[in-house]
Amino acid sequence: MTQTVFTQKIALGAWAWGTGFAGGDQVFGNHLTADDLKPVFERSMELGLTLWDTAAVYGMGTSEKILGSFIQNHPREKLTISTKFTPQIAAESEHPAQVMLDESKQRLNIDYADIYWIHNNADVEKWTPELIPLAKSGQIKHIGVSNHNLEEIKRASSILAKEGLRISAVQNHYSLMHRVSEYSGILDYCKDNGVVFFSYMVLEQGALSGKYDSQHPFADGSARAASYNQHLPKIEALTQVLKEVAEQYKASVAQIATAWAIAKGTLPIIGVTTVAQVEDAALAAHIELSEADLEKIEASAEKLGISTIREWETTVI
Repeated sequence: MTQTVFTQKIALGAWAWGTGFAGGDQVFGNHLTADDLKPVFERSMELGLTLWDTAAVYGMGTSEKILGSFIQNHPREKLTISTKFTPQIAAESEHPAQVMLDESKQRLNIDYADIYWIHNNADVEKWTPELIPLAKSGQIKHIGVSNHNLEEIKRASSILAKEGLRISAVQNHYSLMHRVSEYSGILDYCKDNGVVFFSYMVLEQGALSGKYDSQHPFADGSARAASYNQHLPKIEALTQVLKEVAEQYKASVAQIATAWAIAKGTLPIIGVTTVAQVEDAALAAHIELSEADLEKIEASAEKLGISTIREWETTVI
C-alpha cells in the first residue's frame, strides 16, 4: 500500500449533504438537494480543493450519492476521496467491510477509495483486520482510523504492521473547544509516526463560525441546535476574540478558527454547503497566525469550560 503526505491543507466535508439518519437534515437542519450543492462542488474544483470526506452512514448513503453524481464528471485522478466503514451499520456477512465498500464505491462512482476509515472504535481487534484485504487488493489506497483513542490507534497499527500495512491517517473531533486528542498525546503520536491527523468539527458545526450567537441561535429541530444553543452565550466570548484576530488578518471568524487548526499541525475537514464556505476555506489555508495570536485564542478558549463531546464519542478522544 502506498504511503502519502496529503499535500492539501484543508479537506472539504459532505456530512451535511443528504437526508435521513445522521444526515444533513437531522444533524444540521439542512434540506439541500444535488442542485443546491453542485455549485459548491464545482467551485471547490476551481479553487483546487479536491480532497473530499464523506461516509456510508451520512444520510445512510445519500451524502455519498450526491458527491458521486458530481465526481463522475471529473477525472478521477484529480480527486482524493475519503469515505468510511461504520461497524454499527455493517451487514451480517462474511466480509462486511467489503460489502460496505462496494456499496460506497457504487454510490460514489469510483473503483477505489483514496482513504478508507474505520469510523469508530467499536472493536479494534474485530474490525481492523477487515481492511487488510481491501488494502492488499488496491481497493483502498490508505487506511485511516476515526474516533479511536491513543491505545486503540497503537493496537490497530500493530495489527496492520503484521501484514506490512500502516495507518496513514487518524480522524478525530478537534477544535478550540475540544482538544482531547492533543492533551492525550494523539497529535504527538501522529507527528512522530508520519500519520496525518484529520481534525473534524473544527468549527463545532458552525458554533465557531461567527454566524451564530445568543441572538442568532441554530434553528430548533437539529442535533446541533440541541447541542450548542444552550452554550452560545459563553461561546460568544471566544468568537469575539476570534473576531478581533480576524480583523488583523482581514479574515472571517471561521477562517481564523480553521487557521488555528492548521497551525496545530492538523488537516481540518471543513463542512461546506455554500460557495462562500468553500471560498472561506480556501483563504483560510493561506493564513499563518502568529504565536501571540495563537496564545490569545487558546487562552480565551480555555476559559469556557464547555464540553462538546457528542453522543458517538468517549471522553478519551
